[in-house]
Amino acid sequence: MKRRQLMRYAGAGLLATLGTSLGSGLRSSVAQTASSGLSVQWLGHTCFLFTGGGLRILVNPFRPLGCTAGYRPPQVAADLVLISSQLLDEGAASGLPGNPRILFEPGVYQVSGIQIQGIGIPHDRMGGRRFGTNVAWQWTQNGIKVVHLGGAAGPIDIEQKILIGRPDVLLVPVGGGVKAYNPEEAKQAIATLNPKMIIPTHFRTRAADEATCQGEYSIEPVDNFLALMQEMQVNRINSDKIAIKPADLPQNGSVIKVLSYKF
Repeated sequence: MKRRQLMRYAGAGLLATLGTSLGSGLRSSVAQTASSGLSVQWLGHTCFLFTGGGLRILVNPFRPLGCTAGYRPPQVAADLVLISSQLLDEGAASGLPGNPRILFEPGVYQVSGIQIQGIGIPHDRMGGRRFGTNVAWQWTQNGIKVVHLGGAAGPIDIEQKILIGRPDVLLVPVGGGVKAYNPEEAKQAIATLNPKMIIPTHFRTRAADEATCQGEYSIEPVDNFLALMQEMQVNRINSDKIAIKPADLPQNGSVIKVLSYKF
């Protein structure tokens, strides 16, 4: 079963070509050069906007409720939207400005010269029997290899590790609850993938509605994760944006970057 899954993801016969439909207009929509690297903006929870190489990629727009009630709806312009899950509060791609392409299933795609790969990882600790499959996304944009694990809750097995490889930048959920890694599980995923830079996602902030973000759906603050990662350098960024160039990535070891939401 797993071998068939690996062949399915890697097989050229399943490559979906979307580049021609997006066209060269995307290149002019965001003027970027290879030397400018990648801009990463945190829009709350697991939602990020990646801008570089003339392409804007929005990952995991959501509906503000429960643990995300205090965030603004991430209604931003993008050329491509990647969805990890389509549960009630997740995968809210309707109403986005423009007419972006939307990908939400595992597979390999070509979008405007960039290969996008979606890899299925369980969205719960029951092999996906409760919340289904979460799609982790990987791609290389303007010289930076990005892996966004979405709401992964299952461990990364050897086949998935082979497909993912070593990320330059890993976005990993750390707050736990029933639908994503807790701090210990996040640490294990990081040890498996050995990324150069780590950006924590899916953790408790002041956005949480105390009445509904509780019980099994409650999530932990990022400090619980950082307490387990004391052997790594941690940088708290006083901004919701970070610019990353290949030269910024550590040659040895890993660094953690914690972004700040602009409430």
